[in-house]
Amino acid sequence: MMSELPVFDPSLIPMLLPFDPFDASVHADPYPTYHKIRDEHGAVYRSPAGMVSTFSHEAASVVLKSPDFGWGDNPMLADQMVRDPDAPDGPPRRILMFMDPPDHTRVRGLVSQAFTPRTVEWLRPRAHRFVESLISDALAARDASGVVDLHKTVISPLPGLVLSELLKVPAKYHADFLTYFRDSGIGIDPAFLLTPEQVRARDDARAGFMAAGMEMAAERLADPGEDLVSRLALAEQDGDRLSRAELALTLMNLLAAGFGATVAMIANCMLGLLRHPAQLRWLRDNPDKIAGAVEELTRYDSPLQMTFRSALRDTELAGVQLAAGQPVMVVLGAANHDPAAYQSPDVLDLSRTSGKNLGFGHGIHFCVAAPIARLTAQVAISAFAAREIELADHDPARPPGMVLRTIDELPVKLGDPI
Repeated sequence: MMSELPVFDPSLIPMLLPFDPFDASVHADPYPTYHKIRDEHGAVYRSPAGMVSTFSHEAASVVLKSPDFGWGDNPMLADQMVRDPDAPDGPPRRILMFMDPPDHTRVRGLVSQAFTPRTVEWLRPRAHRFVESLISDALAARDASGVVDLHKTVISPLPGLVLSELLKVPAKYHADFLTYFRDSGIGIDPAFLLTPEQVRARDDARAGFMAAGMEMAAERLADPGEDLVSRLALAEQDGDRLSRAELALTLMNLLAAGFGATVAMIANCMLGLLRHPAQLRWLRDNPDKIAGAVEELTRYDSPLQMTFRSALRDTELAGVQLAAGQPVMVVLGAANHDPAAYQSPDVLDLSRTSGKNLGFGHGIHFCVAAPIARLTAQVAISAFAAREIELADHDPARPPGMVLRTIDELPVKLGDPI
């Protein structure tokens, strides 16, 4: 069992990880490194300090789905816990994505009642209107050569607008939530990769999300409406409801995902699509295939590159014996580029029909809000593809981070409808 990890100690990297996340070439394109590790060490790699990492699709799927694995007391989890807003002096709490059964089963069962296919389809025309309005703003913001930052003008604000339509999030929070996500997103990285400044920013961001969640929870519990937050507040299963603290913690999870993770997903998808003009032409010729195209784009460059679990009991993984409590790093980006799961995995092929994409997770922790993220991406990418559009910068800036992979900007030449 590994000991608690200290904050920002780069000397630990070669002892814990099979690659250096600060290496510029790895940060720009991690997939060749994943292939090299898998070729040299197989599906599972155990570092000198005992950290186990998966690099195959099969091993990742087992860890994410098997009851032999869960969050447990993984040392990576300690920094992801938050204070109970109703008991600040008590033990820290886990948000939904970090829970194990039976708590996870109970809370997810209540939350899932709010994400129905009917809700998703109700959102679709509204998302379309948001996209068209933002594209109009982007066209007005073009410089003399017709270039505009698509990330700033459309991709960044869009998911927040869609989620706010569902949750009725007051506009006063929108700008803050985008900043909170950036800081809390970097904070998902292992503690030994974080500077003290990043830790403080992460904690401040979580406090901001929590304060907003508590305020929204109190308002809807006192005066429920027709929005998703009210439905979450009133959702009942076997006579059980979410407490105010559980509702606020769940909102924190949804807000971070909706205002940040979906932005990262759409940005990666559009960069991948615009770097492959032939695939863009295919999508224009096959607009009805947008759902499958989004799955392939998410597989090709997943915003969530890795997640963590622990062995909950003595078990075996791809021939490697694991003791109870063993931390495991599940490298989703490697799984999504495993040649054993995909033919020519480094090729973007929007006509690919495989349904094995792990970009939204797998098993009981499959992203509960994935239907909303998929809808938002489908509407946005369809609207972009229907216009003259090309990259103005093939290598846009990427923020730091090992777990979350995305870009900060997306300069494009944006033109008329095709």
